[in-house]
Amino acid sequence: MVVRRVTGRTCYTGAMLDEMEFRRNADDALDALKQHLYKREEEYEAGFEVEEQGGVLNVVFEVPAGKFVITPNAPIRQIWISALSTSFKLDWDEKAAAFLLSSTGEALTPLVDRLIAEHLTS
Repeated sequence: MVVRRVTGRTCYTGAMLDEMEFRRNADDALDALKQHLYKREEEYEAGFEVEEQGGVLNVVFEVPAGKFVITPNAPIRQIWISALSTSFKLDWDEKAAAFLLSSTGEALTPLVDRLIAEHLTS
């Protein structure tokens, strides 16, 4: 956390702006993902259901049975995906204006699409 002294008082504004910016970016990214998944769910009868609970997205599969959990992690400023017995941690990339998986460069929505496809074909 960045803490600055301003005329004898402690100022948390720098850290708060970082967290606020993260939350805004994460909310926007998760909302766009949710809308994308709702369309896939309806249009393609994709074999999964999307549930939102307290800012967390769950993708629930009937056959084969499974569940993906997609959640923002504010203290670390990442979006985490628990899927296919693995944890995927995406960082905000200012240049791309998106959350990216550093190991592959994939953005949130294409990554989730790939993971869904892998799950449904397993």
